[in-house]
Amino acid sequence: MNKPIVLISVIALIIAAIVVLQEPAPKTEVERVTPAQKKSGIPAPELAGISGYINTDKITLKELVGKKVVLVDIWTYSCINCQRTLPYITKWYEKYNDKGLEIIGVHSPEFDFEKKRENVERAVKKFGITYPVVLDNDHGTWNAYQNRYWPAKYLIDINGYVVWKHFGEGGYDEAEQKIQELLQERAERLGMKETMPEEMAEVKAETPEFGRIRTPEIYLGYAFTRGNFGNKENLPARQTVNYTLPKTFAANQVYLEGSWFVDKDHVKLVSKTGKIVLKYDAKNVNIVAAADPGSNVTVTRDDKPVGSWCSVSPEKKCVSTIREEDLYTIISSEEYGEHTLVMTVENQGFRLYTFTFG
Repeated sequence: MNKPIVLISVIALIIAAIVVLQEPAPKTEVERVTPAQKKSGIPAPELAGISGYINTDKITLKELVGKKVVLVDIWTYSCINCQRTLPYITKWYEKYNDKGLEIIGVHSPEFDFEKKRENVERAVKKFGITYPVVLDNDHGTWNAYQNRYWPAKYLIDINGYVVWKHFGEGGYDEAEQKIQELLQERAERLGMKETMPEEMAEVKAETPEFGRIRTPEIYLGYAFTRGNFGNKENLPARQTVNYTLPKTFAANQVYLEGSWFVDKDHVKLVSKTGKIVLKYDAKNVNIVAAADPGSNVTVTRDDKPVGSWCSVSPEKKCVSTIREEDLYTIISSEEYGEHTLVMTVENQGFRLYTFTFG
């Protein structure tokens, strides 16, 4: 091989590479900032596939870049973990909105009934949410953020970059400190003389001792079950099953009595009455449930009437009525511990989706 020809070819390739490296990369809308302004992080994905808006007209992240610090909260209204974070988020909006913080609640449903606008509007009113909420019914924004959890929080700086994120409950002081930091940077960027308050927001909200909750979240329905189901008949897809209770019950397993239809994400009572038994280890017990037109539910814990939202009948039973598609706290206790829960349901149409604990 002729060495001069090889050398010339190598030099030509190096020159070509230098030219390519010097060509500017195409800029996106978010990237139109100077290197000094650009924060470490990733460009925040735009809201995608939104099917409706609450507390706002159409809103986009693009229109907020260069103007606001944004907290994107991905949540769904019947999720107990999401509900327990809302007092902090609503307080932050109250405290920092006039200082440049925008909060966007991205409602990404877990169950089909959470796609109903009227249900989300009822929840927004119930939890005192005044910031914009967008309906992500097809999980377009959920997928754009490659999200996997409820709730999930993404903090976006004034340049449009995700610079902090958190999944699940907790991290509240860290989140608020980051909000203050980003708002201070925003003020300096815009030439404003803004000073952030040093104190954290005072929020009254319960934070469970997760290490003391020994019963996992339990899903009903053939497509959602995680195996915490005790009846030998199991959960056959789209079948009506006549369940009978065994003589003994294993811990952390749901047992049914009566005739129930097994749907994708829930079981539905077909007989006039039914029974649900669960041995659990926690302090509080919640269910996601609904009933058309309504079902009376009698609750006992260790064979004694109990309930956090029931009226005591003349027979000294804890009787409650389930109607709306929602999360219900059926037991609220002072102490953690092992107990046996029995729910007796009257009227056809009662739907049970999940048990969660606190």
